[in-house]
Amino acid sequence: MKYWLLKSEPDSFSYEDLMSAPEKRTVWDGVRNYQARNIMRDDMAQDDLAFFYHSSCKEPAIAGVCRIIRTGIADPSAFDPASAYYDAKSDKANPRWVTVEVEAVYALNPVITLKQMRKDSALAGMVLLNRSRLSVQPVTEQQWQHIMSLTSPVPPIDE
Repeated sequence: MKYWLLKSEPDSFSYEDLMSAPEKRTVWDGVRNYQARNIMRDDMAQDDLAFFYHSSCKEPAIAGVCRIIRTGIADPSAFDPASAYYDAKSDKANPRWVTVEVEAVYALNPVITLKQMRKDSALAGMVLLNRSRLSVQPVTEQQWQHIMSLTSPVPPIDE
């Protein structure tokens, strides 16, 4: 199993939105960075876990955990002319943009803030703290375990 961090702006799509989505799942669409695309295409596997990170907001933080449910999906937003992520050069037979489907596992309480992570020497090598613009990034098992030791999972309420 590998571990990841996925960034989303909560004004666009938050962890709460994922928890409210049908079956608590969504396709992680709209990624238009080749390095991030390559991670999703080549490195992510079904059942890997990822932190859901709220970025570009008042208090950036890891808000929850999600699981990779499916890989190798052609990003549907690339083919939708109404989407901000439309790519006229993307070919359905050989898509330029691929993505994964994620499922909410649980929220974190408390959330783990960027400020808190920056002060934690155990996380000094974390990609988020060194190359923060990448929207899909690896997390080591040691970093994952350390972050999880700082918080508690909040089990989802099944309705």
